[in-house]
Amino acid sequence: MRRAVALLFPILVIASPISAQQPGPQPLVGPIDHFEFMSRYDFQLEANVLSGDNGKQYRWDAHYGGAVDVVNYVKGRLTFVGDYEAVLGSELRPFDPNQGNYILEPAGSWFVGDNELSFVFHHVSRHLSDRPKTFAVAYNLIEGRYLRKFTFGDGTSVAVRAGGGRLAQHSQVDYTWALDWDVMARRRMNPHVEWYGRSTGEMFGVDPLVRNENRGVQYTTRLELGTRLTGTKADLELFVGAEHRLDASLIDFVPVSWAIAGFRIVSK
Repeated sequence: MRRAVALLFPILVIASPISAQQPGPQPLVGPIDHFEFMSRYDFQLEANVLSGDNGKQYRWDAHYGGAVDVVNYVKGRLTFVGDYEAVLGSELRPFDPNQGNYILEPAGSWFVGDNELSFVFHHVSRHLSDRPKTFAVAYNLIEGRYLRKFTFGDGTSVAVRAGGGRLAQHSQVDYTWALDWDVMARRRMNPHVEWYGRSTGEMFGVDPLVRNENRGVQYTTRLELGTRLTGTKADLELFVGAEHRLDASLIDFVPVSWAIAGFRIVSK
């Protein structure tokens, strides 16, 4: 457990001062020894309640999506990710969806030992729900990514996914480059229960000429602590944590921080 904490600690320190979550392919222990078609499918169904003084605009945050390994060609894999996020407030009704955000991502990878290096095309598109919007808010990111799953004999594992790249196209955003990470440490307590800690986040460089404003580097960070209950066909995660999200509103483009509590159903 000490080794897992040592691996996780530097990123948790980055996230903890203010403590978003990106979907993506799960890191593997290493390459397989034979060709497979549609070899893996991971999904998530998640809902969070959000705290803070922005309840009319931000009360609930929900995700539904998954990642599929279309082809595993022994030394790497072709993957595709799709995710939909709904942000709900209470401006027009008690449960008022005001944003719908989409992520689409094809990628191809190559293993170097047990380390997986991936070339990724990452598309994000943001939309208003039940509100007029005639302009696009979106960007395309070309990035390189590193994936690795470390396992230890005491029932502990650490999954790392980290990447960085430059924007190839963007609409109504001032981002120029991006870094992102997703690090999760898990500790099995018994055959039915695990404890976990997770840090996710993004950093964006910005072009001050787009809005005539030098905002400096913008970031989103999220820290989760929770328990994972093992089921027959899927697992249930229950968690609490905190999040700082850049440009939470696609109209105002201001950061917002909140505490979170929620659940996530994930595939085996």
